[in-house]
Amino acid sequence: MKQKTDSTDNSGHNAPSSASLHKVSDIVVFSGSAHRGLTDEICNNLGITVSPSDTTRFSNDCLQVQLLANCRQRDVYIVQPLVIPTQDHLMELLLMVDAARGASAASITAVIPHYAYARSDKKDSSRISIGGKLVADMLATAGVSRVVTMTLHAPQVHGFFSVPVDHLTAIGEIAEHYRAQDLSNAVVVSPDLGNAKTASQFATLLGLPVAAGSKQRKADDKVVIDAIVGDVAGKRAIVLDDVIATGGSIIELMDRLEIEGVTEASVACTHGLFAGKAVERLRNHPMITEVVTTNTVPEPEDWPELQVRSIAPLFAEAIARIHAGESVSSLFDGVDPGFAPPQPKLPL
Repeated sequence: MKQKTDSTDNSGHNAPSSASLHKVSDIVVFSGSAHRGLTDEICNNLGITVSPSDTTRFSNDCLQVQLLANCRQRDVYIVQPLVIPTQDHLMELLLMVDAARGASAASITAVIPHYAYARSDKKDSSRISIGGKLVADMLATAGVSRVVTMTLHAPQVHGFFSVPVDHLTAIGEIAEHYRAQDLSNAVVVSPDLGNAKTASQFATLLGLPVAAGSKQRKADDKVVIDAIVGDVAGKRAIVLDDVIATGGSIIELMDRLEIEGVTEASVACTHGLFAGKAVERLRNHPMITEVVTTNTVPEPEDWPELQVRSIAPLFAEAIARIHAGESVSSLFDGVDPGFAPPQPKLPL
């Protein structure tokens, strides 16, 4: 079995200990078909059960959703990460939101642990679509009142939404995995400069130096890393990325780190999609000693050595705090400066 670790109070930021947990009995949580196991975990932490729903696919390939629990004047939460088949799961989410709105829900929160379209965040070529913005608009049009997500591929995607967004981070949970290890000769490495800020925050949590790769993306599954910024020679690398899809970037980074004198590497990410040949690539690479991820998306069934950290308690606590009107950002005090309370303005 995979080694899944639930959050504990020792992390100081992600155990569901808020007094608001006893107030959630009047909320309704539905699960899409993308990751029912995560929804069950979230509801177990909330002390409630998942409300039933039914999704039907007709002979013409159209979907229909029916919510089988009363939603009238209730706060409704729909859990659905956007994973393969992404378009089916997106459409199912939109239909569930529409059904909840038609059932007179007081509010509808889309809990999207992995927002896949966050990678489509800019116009970097002529006549190209920006899917991150389009899907955000579709969710708002369908009737979403709020979005709860985790580790967006780019921070600016937050601004695509016209409804409030609670953007959670998993770096504190992932850091817990490494605190029990000997880190005396370790360095945190970001695969690219775009992720360097998050890697730097992660390195601060572990008291480690940080380095980053200089990456150029040639295609969806083809990248070139031509340099490493930072001192990595003779050290053990802890590679942190937001998402691993095919594993191409990680393998390219491993080749460059080996040239730079790195002895071994542990690879960590928030969203472990592991599509295509990713599992084979990562588990068989001689430099990679372990791979650590979270359960924002379903884990592959053929990788028992994979280390999986559960973020269900984080999402449960966020839902409880939203429902009670409490601060969500305070969940990450001391974890991510981006979630810190506003500081007093300097006198002019």
